Amino acid sequence: MLSKKQCKAQIQYWSENGVEKFKTMESLYRGRHYADCLFFAHLILEMSLKALVVQKISDYSPKIHNLPRLAELACLNLESSETDLLAQVSHFNMRTRYPDDKLNFFKKCDKKFTDKYYFEVKKLYKKLCQLTK
Repeated sequence: MLSKKQCKAQIQYWSENGVEKFKTMESLYRGRHYADCLFFAHLILEMSLKALVVQKISDYSPKIHNLPRLAELACLNLESSETDLLAQVSHFNMRTRYPDDKLNFFKKCDKKFTDKYYFEVKKLYKKLCQLTK
């Protein structure tokens, strides 16, 4: 268990990093770097969820990237569409994927595909930020 001070520091860490990654995501979108934009979409949701997990359990967030699992650990009451979005966006974490998977994802990430997620991620991110104390 973390002390209140440690919890506050962890929540602040995840929240502040999420804000920076949010700015990067927006910049990537404006620059039409859609695959990278969606990767950062995953990061901002992960960071906001990890802040909420720390807030809920008063301990370090687990070192996982599964967004629905993080939402579960934070005991969030999300709409089913939001939970579905988390599951879909979890696939954008390309850090450990094979080169062929990355290439196929890159080819798929045109503006239309990205718009399908970008605006919904922004909306959910803002909601999650409001839940962070």
